[in-house]
Amino acid sequence: MVTPSQVAEMIKAGLPDAKIQVDDLTGGGDHYQARVVSAAFEGKSRVQQHQLVYGALKQAMASEAIHALGLETLTPAEWEAKSQVA
Repeated sequence: MVTPSQVAEMIKAGLPDAKIQVDDLTGGGDHYQARVVSAAFEGKSRVQQHQLVYGALKQAMASEAIHALGLETLTPAEWEAKSQVA
């Protein structure tokens, strides 16, 4: 079983500047929802942003330690704009 903090650490290893929030959706430790905010996403499509996150989690996903991952990826500017609205 992988904890939300372990998922966040794996993402942080691949995207060191990222601000990350990970929630365990089922309590069973294999279905997660993650919000990742990183300058590395600047100028990249949403698919490319997700690929960066999946790359950081490649081993955990290949071993099925993480079975499902919902992702919200944002640049710092997008996060700032979203925070102003909320």
